[in-house]
Amino acid sequence: MAPDPHPSPPDDPSPDGPSTAGPQAREDASVPEEAGPEDEAEAGNGVGNGGAGAVPDRGGGRWRRASRLGLTLPGCWGALLLACLSFTPSLLPRGGVLQGVVCGISAAIGYGLGVVAAHVWRAFADRETRAPSPASRRILAVASAVLLGLAFGLGQYWQHEIRVLLEVTEYSALATVACPFVAVLLFLLLLSAGRGLRRLYRWVARLLRRWTGPRAARATGWIVVAGLAWALVSGVLLSGLVSAANGVFSLRDEETPEGVRRPVSSLRSGGPGSLVPWDSLGREGRAFTGRGPTAREIGALTHRPALEPVRAYAGLATADDAEVRAERAVADLRRAGGFTRANLLVVTTTGSGWVDPAAVDSFEYLGDGDAATVAMQYSYLPSWLSYLVDRSKAREAGRELFDAVYDVWSKLPADRRPRLFVAGESLGAFGAETAFSGEYDLRNRTAGTLFAGPPNFNTLFREFSDHREAGSPEVEPVYKGGRTVRFTADPGAGTAPEGRPWDGTRVLYLMHPSDPIVWWSPDLAFSEPDWIGEAPGGDVLEGMVWIPFVTFWQVTADLPFSTGVPDGHGHTYRAAYVDGWNAVMRPSGFTPQDLDRLREVVSPPRK
Repeated sequence: MAPDPHPSPPDDPSPDGPSTAGPQAREDASVPEEAGPEDEAEAGNGVGNGGAGAVPDRGGGRWRRASRLGLTLPGCWGALLLACLSFTPSLLPRGGVLQGVVCGISAAIGYGLGVVAAHVWRAFADRETRAPSPASRRILAVASAVLLGLAFGLGQYWQHEIRVLLEVTEYSALATVACPFVAVLLFLLLLSAGRGLRRLYRWVARLLRRWTGPRAARATGWIVVAGLAWALVSGVLLSGLVSAANGVFSLRDEETPEGVRRPVSSLRSGGPGSLVPWDSLGREGRAFTGRGPTAREIGALTHRPALEPVRAYAGLATADDAEVRAERAVADLRRAGGFTRANLLVVTTTGSGWVDPAAVDSFEYLGDGDAATVAMQYSYLPSWLSYLVDRSKAREAGRELFDAVYDVWSKLPADRRPRLFVAGESLGAFGAETAFSGEYDLRNRTAGTLFAGPPNFNTLFREFSDHREAGSPEVEPVYKGGRTVRFTADPGAGTAPEGRPWDGTRVLYLMHPSDPIVWWSPDLAFSEPDWIGEAPGGDVLEGMVWIPFVTFWQVTADLPFSTGVPDGHGHTYRAAYVDGWNAVMRPSGFTPQDLDRLREVVSPPRK
């Protein structure tokens, strides 16, 4: 390389200016005192042209980069390793674009880990950085081509196996081709963001050195930058996203779903004589009260006389306060005669107020229409976003609604009370759980409970699962002999433990082994959960293994598409509600053929 006739000063000179005391001083100037591990690695360990990190200039002894990207050899090996591992299978099939996202994030994490590992190794070996040899760069290039090609091919095979296992037919070759481009773009964006934070750290540390020593400046600089980054992401960006989403979905909440009409029955909120106006129910509330089986439809399936079910609901526009909203929903339930029915169901909704029609329809059919259901909305946001930011609202809604119902129910004469049931799906299961303190509370205050797809952070769910009997797997735990609480992926096939009594109140959790909402947890980044270390569930590929950092992002990427798989997999529980309610309610007069027909009603086969 030709000498630079006008060499630049070091990137990060000391406050006193660059030293000219000799070769050692010039070498120290190449790596600023407040530089972090990546700075030191990049100072002489790049993989670009001609040694590609920083190479000494023959004319002035200055150091400068010879690679535009300035990638380090250890970092590239780390990125390569985690990028290849990102193609391993997870719970649900991934399209090419989504795989590219997981690959790009994993590669960025791997790059950072590689840089840090190299820095730690050099510190223990007490050696300086040095430029990689041409042979090292060639080995990296060949290994990258071979390993990435092999990982991509195996990844396609595994994705095919998952699609077959879950009966998913959708596949996009174009998205598959886009995978590497998405991965590289995201990797570079994350790398640029990381280097931007590093530059900010250098500036802060340089500023602090005017008043403190270099070590204190470095430590304080990292703390300041980390705090600012966290505040930016969790505060400004997240708050902005939630506010924008809230505005968008509040407008959607004013719409009425296609085919839904205001009920003509006084047994529905929003209908004649209702205490809750139709316009205040919200989009999902109007869908809940404007649909559902009639007495004639129920009788046609059961071949017995049936009643018209009662449905009560309160939307966000019904009242600003959750307690008042719950009271109005219960008041309308009482007006419609809900407390005179044989079966009363309290449902905690998902974020936007959605109630799975299969859950309530099954309850009403199995109760011969002699049933009442009450629910209320607590957010405008869709379930996946509420899952991240609206947990407190779900907790408040579940507790307030059940307490309002229980306050009226408990004052009725014992021989005139309906059987009181509780249900919730996803975030609704989380909210519904918060009204109870444990197994005894569920057993003493309800006639039965059905929770579907409970999030991993649910307090009672975690208590029951973590304290399961030795030898029972996490995907189907056995808690205290199954006397009250049981878990199953397929209630039609029975619930473990078989042969043990299940008397009194029955609490049943529906959870598919392939449901990412059940298994997602931040702990996936650092520790292997039991459900991966144990034998896989029936709809999870045996090749799934736990990989630090990578598995967390794989399961995170599965979350938005958990309901986009056929019924019986992922977060789709429609047909399971029939057998689930049949097990919890124990209705009389229903034959296996009746249950088969009901499954077809609540979960019609795909065309």
